[in-house]
Amino acid sequence: GIRDSVASRGLGDVYKRQDMKLQQLRYIWEVAHHDLNVSATAQSLYTSQPGISKQIRLLEDELGVEVFARSGKHLTRVTPAGERIITTAGEILRKVESIKQIAQEFSNEKKGTLSIATTHTQARYALPPVISSFIKQYPDVALHMHQGSPMQIAEMAADGTVDFAIATEALELFGDLVMMPCYRWNRCVVVPQGHPLTKLPKLTLETLAEYPIVTYVFGFTGRSKLDEAFSHRGLTPKVVFTAADADVIKTYVRLGLGVGIVAKMAVDTKLDSDLVVLDASELFESSITKIGFRRGTFLRGFMCDFIEKFAPHLTREVMAKAIACHNKQELEELFDGVELPVH
Repeated sequence: GIRDSVASRGLGDVYKRQDMKLQQLRYIWEVAHHDLNVSATAQSLYTSQPGISKQIRLLEDELGVEVFARSGKHLTRVTPAGERIITTAGEILRKVESIKQIAQEFSNEKKGTLSIATTHTQARYALPPVISSFIKQYPDVALHMHQGSPMQIAEMAADGTVDFAIATEALELFGDLVMMPCYRWNRCVVVPQGHPLTKLPKLTLETLAEYPIVTYVFGFTGRSKLDEAFSHRGLTPKVVFTAADADVIKTYVRLGLGVGIVAKMAVDTKLDSDLVVLDASELFESSITKIGFRRGTFLRGFMCDFIEKFAPHLTREVMAKAIACHNKQELEELFDGVELPVH
């Protein structure tokens, strides 16, 4: 009899331990990503602050550890145990999202949402024709575009905020992203008409270094390649103004602030007809724009179509091979020798 009661109590404990709810995991994940502000979390989830606090307490009681340290009623920080728990909660929530995506794909393959994080240059110059064609093909897919720095973009893809990250820099810092090269692009120099550089037979880095330069903020749009080119020659460029946005850079070139160095695709022959464009493809190494998504993402049919519209060499077969790669080295070997289109 004693053994039976112990056995049944053991079972009861097991069932009790399995009480953890997805909703509780969502609450701790969201609170951790709203700077521990429970009222802001409650607002974003359209629920009550006491409701969230109560569910977090219930989860902590059940687990026997605190996820958040507190001072009075305020959450002050995530505990070491909490950090591990929140990371795993994020993985579980993404898996749940994948289950929903799979179900949606089989119930209605032309309906859903697609979130993309990218830089201004991509959003403004590379993506419009792709998005226009995609919307015509999938009018019931809601598209969300987030703009940010390459670091923010990579983070958004890594933590599942967006489906795809499209950028030139920073993606390789996140090991759990599957990254595929889309195209190469070069830089050009833009100056007002009549500028001394327009009279030179050949543009060199040495001459460029003599003028004030207006270009991208460091960490944006292949800026590192530009700095590398100058430092290899032992030159220090006089960068007087930086911006994340090629249109802003061109505006300050027009004001006579300096010589602009931008991505070639960011120059519009009609809109920028007042500026002179000088080819700089021989001065700076070309950059590669990549598309990245979280390992383990379920790629719906329309997601594959989006990638293929953006980079036609990334067929479904190639995507499947990329997803099967175990690490960055295997990915690089897969695309080694692939001729990328030049923008």
